[in-house]
Amino acid sequence: MATSPTQLSLAYMRKQGYLPWITEHWCSFTHKRKDLWTICDVICVRDNEVCAVQTTSYSNMSARVRKITDCEYTPDLRKANIRIEVHGWRKVGNRWQVKVKDLS
Repeated sequence: MATSPTQLSLAYMRKQGYLPWITEHWCSFTHKRKDLWTICDVICVRDNEVCAVQTTSYSNMSARVRKITDCEYTPDLRKANIRIEVHGWRKVGNRWQVKVKDLS
């Protein structure tokens, strides 16, 4: 069974001490996935921190960075001190590796 980037990011953020929650959902009307604020697959909280995570494959990171940079909500999220991260996942040998890009 393949592991999804979302499941990998959930586990990664739990190890960092966050309480993560999936915010991406399937819209049966448009037959597309919808992200919170159009950029957030997983929202995470820890102490006084909130982190919005966009998770993807390692090879698709640059497209997700552009998506967040171009998003109309990004300036408001930054003003609210919500950290924004892109998690790019790839399998090296038999282990999953993540590259984290902070776009806060």
